[in-house]
Amino acid sequence: MRLWSVHPKYLDYKGLVALWREGLLAKKVLSGCCKGYVNHPQLLRFKMYKKPVSLINAYLYQVYLEAERRGYKFNRAKVEPIILIGETTVTTGQLEFEFYHLLKKLEIRDRQYFEELKKLSPKNIEPNPVFRVIDGGIEKWEKIGRLRGRSKGVFAFMVSTVSIT
Repeated sequence: MRLWSVHPKYLDYKGLVALWREGLLAKKVLSGCCKGYVNHPQLLRFKMYKKPVSLINAYLYQVYLEAERRGYKFNRAKVEPIILIGETTVTTGQLEFEFYHLLKKLEIRDRQYFEELKKLSPKNIEPNPVFRVIDGGIEKWEKIGRLRGRSKGVFAFMVSTVSIT
């Protein structure tokens, strides 16, 4: 499960659809309607919020808006259209880490989009609007252990650029 902190506009079609599906699963988990994934690290920041289901609804609504902007047909009835702007935080290091993680995925599955996105500065990547950006390294809930040993392409640059704490 990956609940991207980066704005959904950076995701390719496959990434946006996967985010929608995984976000809906996260909503079920946070609502207590699912027994699996209850301890998944990607859910921690939502669980720490005073109203986790409201936060995931607002998060998913931003994903829905991006899908609608692109002409995709996501089912709006699956989320409450709640707009929370900067209600919880994400660190600069987390956004950079996720941006490079996304580039690594795109390098394989959508080379043309990869070439477009790699021109962007990771320092200027926008978050999903429910997040307010603060200074800091990679979030403590991020699972990076399995990624540390890799040394190819974009990921090698990512590891050497973003502080892994």
